Amino acid sequence: MAITLVNPEGLPRIDVYRQVAIASGSRMVFIAGQVAWDAEGVTVGEGDLAAQVEQCYLNIGTALADAGGSFDDVAKLTVHVVDWTPDKMPLLLEGISRAAAKLGAAPVPPATLLGVAALAFPDHLVEIEATAVLD
Repeated sequence: MAITLVNPEGLPRIDVYRQVAIASGSRMVFIAGQVAWDAEGVTVGEGDLAAQVEQCYLNIGTALADAGGSFDDVAKLTVHVVDWTPDKMPLLLEGISRAAAKLGAAPVPPATLLGVAALAFPDHLVEIEATAVLD
């Protein structure tokens, strides 16, 4: 595995992700922001943040598999949520949890969460991009 995830002493312990990813691999994979489209380009979970988060993670999993990797190889995620407010956190975590169950992995790499005014398509509530490092 090319990624080691850690929570260094002196930084807060965050249960849903690790503060630092240490990469030792030689091949980087940059995955464009994934939205809640299925393979046919149809929006999954219209109006449902948890369902859309789940689909974004599943799409990232598909992209990683195609590159020969998995969520174990993810060094960094960036999550963009439309009209973010802290009360949406349970829905975000629910979507991540459902995706983790389907992927058989706990996606906990360092992550940045950004609230945005809008995404490219009005039906999309979340967009997630990933950077992975493979051996």
